[in-house]
Amino acid sequence: MLLSRVRNAGLGLAMAAFILTGVNADEACGLCAQSIVTNSSLADCFLEQYDQLEKGDGAAVAVDLSQCGSRGIVEALPTPESGAVEPDTQFMISRAQLGCLKKKLEEPGLVLDPSARIELGSCQ
Repeated sequence: MLLSRVRNAGLGLAMAAFILTGVNADEACGLCAQSIVTNSSLADCFLEQYDQLEKGDGAAVAVDLSQCGSRGIVEALPTPESGAVEPDTQFMISRAQLGCLKKKLEEPGLVLDPSARIELGSCQ
């Protein structure tokens, strides 16, 4: 719980610093994720929020999916051999990565459960 709060505070500070530096849209996004881990629930939530996220005018987009997910249902913990990684609920991506992530999440046959890593390094 405390680790989550510290991580959220750190992400918030990093996002604020990024916005205040006035990074040009053509410059590489140093704070942007090179990959994200997601599941089908978070992917659906991202796609639902996409139009709103796209409307911003900054060089980078702060994505916050922490309010998304299954409410009232306790998900089973992954077994050690499953290799499942905890999904990212907060991350920063560039404008190019935003559209690229949308396309990747809409690919037919994409398996996202229990979780999947989506590479964004080539989206810049």
